Amino acid sequence: MIEDGETDQGTVTTVQRVGDTIRRPPGRWTPLVHALLAHLEAAGFHGAPRVLGFDEDGREVLSLLHGEPGMNPWGPALKGAGGLRQLGRWARDYHEAVRGFRPPRDTEWFAPDARWRPGLIVRHGDLGMWNSIWSGDRLAGFIDWDFAEPGEPVDDLAQLAWYAVPLRDAGVQARCGFPDGAPVHERFLGLCEAYGGDIGPDLVLAALDRMQVREAARIREQGGHGRAPWDLMLRRGDAEEIDAERQWLARNKAVLLGG
Repeated sequence: MIEDGETDQGTVTTVQRVGDTIRRPPGRWTPLVHALLAHLEAAGFHGAPRVLGFDEDGREVLSLLHGEPGMNPWGPALKGAGGLRQLGRWARDYHEAVRGFRPPRDTEWFAPDARWRPGLIVRHGDLGMWNSIWSGDRLAGFIDWDFAEPGEPVDDLAQLAWYAVPLRDAGVQARCGFPDGAPVHERFLGLCEAYGGDIGPDLVLAALDRMQVREAARIREQGGHGRAPWDLMLRRGDAEEIDAERQWLARNKAVLLGG
């Protein structure tokens, strides 16, 4: 956990902890994020920070989620079935809470190509485990909502599966804490079962394939125009890495579905 008074450089901006709050410079997307977080608070959802306003320096002030981020190598909770069940339930609870949210008419999204239309929800957009906060073996919630954008509920579940199973190659699995490989079939189905509802594993994999195509194209398009942070992602080869992970997904689809 970031200590009181410390700063941390994220993908989008620099944050500072002050007491039980997080301070960060606002962006053009901040009104949307604040409206979303306020809606979640009113809906009784506890797995996200609270908006507390702005400080004397003009920085947004958010409540601190107490705990540690899910950095590599993962701790026992995230590696275990119980952690995956919590992630699935978090996604389900979030979708129930966000269902009635409608973005303001003048909303500006972080991603320039994001487009809202009726029938969609606002999804988190960056459900990597580095944004999950764990208090012991309990999931406190997710931070860093800057990438929130329109999507379908299955998109959040697909992104969770991508990063939390993880649906990635053996090298990534080893860095997460599975030196002999993660039991991807059991972990993937466990996550889907914890979410519940009528989104089957086959629909999650199809959504992840579409997401990987979009993410690689976004990095090449936005990064090619020099727009941060996609320019950094382009330079470090993230688009090619996603292409390879999409190929991994295609090769392992039958294993994941138990075929």
